[in-house]
Amino acid sequence: MIPRAAAAVLLLACSAAVAEACADHAGCDPGVDPTQRPDEATVDYMRRMRAVVKDLFDHGYKGYMTHAYPKDELRALTCTGVETLSHPLGGFRLTLVDSLDALVVFGENEEFCRRAAELARELTFDLDVNVSVFETNIRMLGGLLSAHLLLEEEDIVDCEHAPGDAGFTYDGELLALAYDLGKRLLKAFDTQTGIPYGTVNLRHGVPPKETEVTSLAGGGTYLLEFGVLSVLVEDDRFETAARRATTALYDERSALGLLGNHINITTGRWTLWHAGVGGNTDSFYEYLPKAYALFNDQRYYDMFLDTYSALREHVYMRPWFVEVDMETGDDAWYVSNSLAAFYPGILINAGFELDGLESLAAFHAVFRKYGGLPEGFSLLNAVPKAGQLAYPLRPELAESLWQAYRATRDPQYLRMGADIVYALAKRTRTRCGFAVVEDVTKVGALRDSMESFVLSETLKYLHLLFDDSSFVNTGEWVLNTEGHPFPLREEFARVGERAAEGESVKTPPAAPYSKCAGLAVPSLWTQIGVDGFRVPQAERVETAQYVGKDRWAAELQGEE
Repeated sequence: MIPRAAAAVLLLACSAAVAEACADHAGCDPGVDPTQRPDEATVDYMRRMRAVVKDLFDHGYKGYMTHAYPKDELRALTCTGVETLSHPLGGFRLTLVDSLDALVVFGENEEFCRRAAELARELTFDLDVNVSVFETNIRMLGGLLSAHLLLEEEDIVDCEHAPGDAGFTYDGELLALAYDLGKRLLKAFDTQTGIPYGTVNLRHGVPPKETEVTSLAGGGTYLLEFGVLSVLVEDDRFETAARRATTALYDERSALGLLGNHINITTGRWTLWHAGVGGNTDSFYEYLPKAYALFNDQRYYDMFLDTYSALREHVYMRPWFVEVDMETGDDAWYVSNSLAAFYPGILINAGFELDGLESLAAFHAVFRKYGGLPEGFSLLNAVPKAGQLAYPLRPELAESLWQAYRATRDPQYLRMGADIVYALAKRTRTRCGFAVVEDVTKVGALRDSMESFVLSETLKYLHLLFDDSSFVNTGEWVLNTEGHPFPLREEFARVGERAAEGESVKTPPAAPYSKCAGLAVPSLWTQIGVDGFRVPQAERVETAQYVGKDRWAAELQGEE
């Protein structure tokens, strides 16, 4: 085991650029106003970038609908469909359900109405198929609930008066589907601790001999979807189950206040003691502040503060979040997991901006160096981790950049987002979609896969980054971990009001305005270089140019 002090030196030494980005902030300007209007040049830049992102979304969506639908997902190299979430029998139409609200975000209201009506007529969950409770909840249940809520917002989308075959009168069919699916998933929560099984058969319940071990995220990412469903259908079983599962996990904190990675749902004992914010843990921490915001439930904010305090003391090795033993605090895993890139956005949104922006700069430094964010990045060797070289086009970095720009109005985060757009357009685009980068250290190494989150999250967050006028950017919506927006409504806030009696109260942070836009990231930008992606042991990504030069956006639009 490397001593923590020595490890900290190694972590900072692994990238001089990142170390520079994490310098003291004494010289930063505290007077940034995040409500300020961007200047004319920035407005024009955002307009052109929106057009590029819209073109990418149209390409991926049309590719899926043409070559894969009604199967779950697109194989982006062979241009065929594949069942993934609903394997092997199918019937979920996963990418469509997952992308319904994205159609509204991108202004495709007629297509949204047409496909919502189609799903209302044809979708069923009466299937003899085993599914992931976690994935089905965040993608399918979340997608149906969000689409239903949008259909109730006539000032955003009005399907009743949509032209041609897109018009239809909505009568709550998607909510009925969500209720049916929720009841099928609810069977997984019938356990001794209340923490759910990881798999359920939609027709028969929990499969025989299903494992009793689940992850922190797999057991504790239900507050938003189940809470919203309970309010909408007036059935509190869902909110109760989600709250019981989250509380059961939270109550198993170690003496250091840390939570582990995997737990036995019957005994409540941890089976993997690694504490961190990456894979298998991430969305548990994400849902605590989001549930507080959506339901006005102080308990979840208290949980967020408690867990963040412990994580910052034991897991945060500036600017990285590593993994440690939850009982001893000893360092266990010096690898930065790509899924952890969501956490900077959570911290920024919760008012802890300095930690969030530091960590965000570190993730972007890795992305910029390799033209993609590898699944794992070794912090001791400063290279992608062997066996974790792929870049599946995950959305977490784009989401955090969106949050950073909303909080700071610093245009550098637009430029960072443009890096992701450029990689998608030039490195991963195929004739029918976007393929996974198999190895970020090699040019042309692609995998025949396009997960539904590319449309439902990655491209959506990039669009929101460049679109100040989106309804999502009004501050009146909370997005689930799959990017599905839920509106802040009084009926949802009453969930927290009903639970407030007798609960402890901790003061929330001030409004999430930036105290220090910049964080020396211009120095980071300069040290990494302005001549494009640098791919070790390989030629630079073909046609790569510095994305900070405005000309490339016009090139992607075919204007040059």
